[in-house]
Amino acid sequence: MRKIIIYLLLTIITSGYFSIGHSNININARTVILQDFLSGEILYEKDADRKIFPASLTKIMTSIVVFDLLKQKEISLNDKFIVSENAWRLSEAGYSSMFIMVGDEISVENLLKGIIISSGNDACVALAEGISGSEEEFVILMNDKAQEIGMIDTNFSNSSGINSPDNLSTVRDILLMSNYLIKTFPNYYNYFKEKEFTWNRTGGDPITQGNRNPLLYKNIGVDGIKTGYLAYEKYSLASSIEKKGRRLIAVASGFETKKDRSTQSLKLLTWGLTKFETIKIAEKNKTFTSIDVWQGKKKKLNLYLEHDIYKTIPKSKKKYLEAKVIYEGPIQAPINKDEVIAKLKISYKGKNIGTYNLLSIESVKRQNIISRLITSINFLIWGDV
Repeated sequence: MRKIIIYLLLTIITSGYFSIGHSNININARTVILQDFLSGEILYEKDADRKIFPASLTKIMTSIVVFDLLKQKEISLNDKFIVSENAWRLSEAGYSSMFIMVGDEISVENLLKGIIISSGNDACVALAEGISGSEEEFVILMNDKAQEIGMIDTNFSNSSGINSPDNLSTVRDILLMSNYLIKTFPNYYNYFKEKEFTWNRTGGDPITQGNRNPLLYKNIGVDGIKTGYLAYEKYSLASSIEKKGRRLIAVASGFETKKDRSTQSLKLLTWGLTKFETIKIAEKNKTFTSIDVWQGKKKKLNLYLEHDIYKTIPKSKKKYLEAKVIYEGPIQAPINKDEVIAKLKISYKGKNIGTYNLLSIESVKRQNIISRLITSINFLIWGDV
């Protein structure tokens, strides 16, 4: 057996790595992070682990908990919850609200739209109480989900994000949560791009409120996610853009003004789209490459990867990429389906930036003794496996 290395051309199927330390952009916010959704690579960060009060970004988690219950069929969009006085009080002046009334019976879907589009604090409490009996019990679900996602620096103390010294997070954790939302609930995520919501309230004319995300109105591909504001924290925004098959997610907090929140977030997303490129290396469960088989009933074995693999690189740096398939060969039959056969190694400027298992896409049985003898003779004469 000998180590065999197959060098792959990287023109269309692979990509590389870069260092955020070479970023040539500055965003005027206290804490910022930008991620490529498909590759998972962080393109830019600034004090991303600094503790923040997430304000209405909290409502992303409130929505996720509800989406989870909908997915599990524990509730439905048509279920209705009765509004308590406790929830109604948050519809008073001074709070962003859906303007619900005590005793209203409101569907889960309308409450979700009231949270996501109108940023209604009152809708958050009504939904939390309807699901868990109290907001305090609902918050337990929020924190359990945060731990599941890996939000290690987050603690939620309410469902809306209104002032609380114990409602804490980081932009890195908000990014994890936003990524999870888009990846896990693509259909429900569509609520976040709706630009307005009309609520046929009780005892008054219908109220139409616009989505508070300023980037939705620029028609550049932004389809979410959520704004936030607290007097101490100033303005914040989790945003996502999808363009030509790429998606970027940005989270920033500590913008001084609404204008800064809009212009600086747009600047960051545009920079990520124009400076970097995301390229697909492999599609999971599809044939990636083929190798020779020794003494098998098939001479070629197709190999696959278990996961989609994407990488993001600066657009001008493709020449530094290299991909190798490495294995001890020739591979001798019998071979089992899903057996790890080789490794795919991706490098950038000589540095390994990803190693992945390549598995057999099918089983290959061993030849009978006569066929094995012929194969061995051919190999001795011709060097052909």
